[in-house]
Amino acid sequence: MNRPGKIVCVGRNYLEHARELGNEVPAEPLLFLKPPSAVIAAGAPIVLPPQSRQVEHEGEIGVIIGRTLRHADEQAARAAIGAIVAVNDVTARDLQKSDGQWTRAKGFDSFCPVGEPAAVPRDLDTLEVVTRVNGVERQRGTAARMAFAIPRLLAYISGVMTLEPGDLVATGTPAGVGPLAPGDTVEVEVTGLSRVSNPVVRA
Repeated sequence: MNRPGKIVCVGRNYLEHARELGNEVPAEPLLFLKPPSAVIAAGAPIVLPPQSRQVEHEGEIGVIIGRTLRHADEQAARAAIGAIVAVNDVTARDLQKSDGQWTRAKGFDSFCPVGEPAAVPRDLDTLEVVTRVNGVERQRGTAARMAFAIPRLLAYISGVMTLEPGDLVATGTPAGVGPLAPGDTVEVEVTGLSRVSNPVVRA
């Protein structure tokens, strides 16, 4: 895929994932950004940086924006979805905890593998994301289990910043996040639509 202008991510959008990290689901969507320089395609290596000892996978349903959104309602937001992609929101968990904010933990080069864009299904709630490490399933979750549904997320984000064509929104990860080690292969699939698989190497 083309590198997005910006990557807007949503934290703690699945109750089970929030709980596994000892957090509550927020009253409003929790937003953060990843730099476009973090994007890699399928087959490119996820590079474990020397600054972290705990890098984890976070499989997510990604949305590519197809038309400009600003102060949109949910209906307009739904209509603006251009494509669905698999996303791995790779995270240095130890740095996320120690820094007090998430830019460094989420922003290393190679920390945003993205699959090929796929058509948008009629029913967004049927979207399912599955993460496998070395062929073993680690995560599985559907959009129906999100605290904030995808159209609501997009409408909310558009009230903060203009979403432009090509921007990527990562909609949150289900429970089951876990560590990555050199030699692993991690795969994120939006079932039947988009898939991204990457080897893991040490810097």
